[in-house]
Amino acid sequence: MAIQLSQTVRNNRLDQIESSVGTAAKLLLFAGAVPANCAAADPASVLATLALPSDWMNGATGGTKTLAGTWTGAASGSGTALSFRIKDTTGTTCHIQGTVGMSAADLILDNNSLQSGQTINVTVFTFTDGNA
Repeated sequence: MAIQLSQTVRNNRLDQIESSVGTAAKLLLFAGAVPANCAAADPASVLATLALPSDWMNGATGGTKTLAGTWTGAASGSGTALSFRIKDTTGTTCHIQGTVGMSAADLILDNNSLQSGQTINVTVFTFTDGNA
């Protein structure tokens, strides 16, 4: 039998994400593919660095945690955003990474074909905790 967790434990585990990363997190978008893990070097071609709102995730409910506030900024480079990393306030430690797209990705943008200076809007970012 697989281990199962209560919804309370799943929600508390999800809420630790924002606490661990911090309230001044940075979202970096890259043209390169997702690295093997968060400890690996950043992908090639940073297309944007966005300062996330100080409360960047809603409180977990039902084993799910979603973006809070408005995640927006301007592209600093041109290309197709394929991956992202969320780092601490210094922008040095990667805590979360995944794929970028306009659908069927870990982080959804209104348009992932970026031009330098273009406004970027993150429309969907959701964590769903397992072990239900």
